[in-house]
Amino acid sequence: MARAQQRKRSLVVIVEARTVHVGTFTPSVVLDVARRTGRLAELGVEVAEHPVTSSPAQFAALQDGSLDLAVTSPDNVLLYAGFDANPLRGRLPLTITAALDRGLGLSLWTRPGIGLSEARVFGVDVAVSGFAIAARALLTSLGVDTDALETLPLGSTPQRRVALTAGVCDVTILGSGNELRAEEDGCRRVASVGQLGDYLGAVACRLTTAAPRNARDADAVAGALVDTGAEIAAGRHDALAVSAAERLLGLSPASARRHLDVLRSPQTGVVAGGRLERTALLTLAGLRRGLQPAESLTAAVDLLLETASGRAT
Repeated sequence: MARAQQRKRSLVVIVEARTVHVGTFTPSVVLDVARRTGRLAELGVEVAEHPVTSSPAQFAALQDGSLDLAVTSPDNVLLYAGFDANPLRGRLPLTITAALDRGLGLSLWTRPGIGLSEARVFGVDVAVSGFAIAARALLTSLGVDTDALETLPLGSTPQRRVALTAGVCDVTILGSGNELRAEEDGCRRVASVGQLGDYLGAVACRLTTAAPRNARDADAVAGALVDTGAEIAAGRHDALAVSAAERLLGLSPASARRHLDVLRSPQTGVVAGGRLERTALLTLAGLRRGLQPAESLTAAVDLLLETASGRAT
């Protein structure tokens, strides 16, 4: 009897950690550091990072439940939450749970051996994405007639970087370490998104209709991205961040250290506290004028602020 009670008292119930599925265009250095420092394990979750080929694919995966969390441009959230006229042909119930970064070096690049005036083929992920719209704005500011360029859909940022280096396209927009890899391959930077105003490059978002546990776990991962980013910006985890940039982004040691500088910079790097700011959303809305009515864009900005949750509020 005593032995049975002892066995009963020593029984340990093991609860399997839930896997949070996160969709990213480029592998996340910050997420990798969060995993290696044990921050994700402390939350009781595992994270599976899935590369997405385009914003329509990313939001379709959110819609069907294949993804719990998307790391994406806030312009994409503006489009899919605020307008019926999007590639999925209907609005999604979305909430931004954290503002993550200010572009991570997002900039306009030409292929090796040519100047911008020689560019004829403009590489995009899809024609109406936030990155494509920002790139067109930069091209216009440099005096380029974007209507005279052939627009070529090429998918995610890593795919566009490969296409640019190979000469499949002449000009495209790159960031998140892909711009440093392009520079190593002989491409030339011609403009940066900071020239467009207060720019927000990436946010974490999920469905507002997600099951409570799924939502809680996704929000915890978004919070871990914010906290880990803040630690990196404060000078912690240098070796882990540089190692992740080399391993995940294929950067040389020198470029990986430059990526660390990009992450730390208040102009290009992580957003302190993960808070969503109206001024940055208005910058993105302004870039969409001509594609959607101004009053509808203002309403969409208001919607994103009203539905924001987690670290974004």
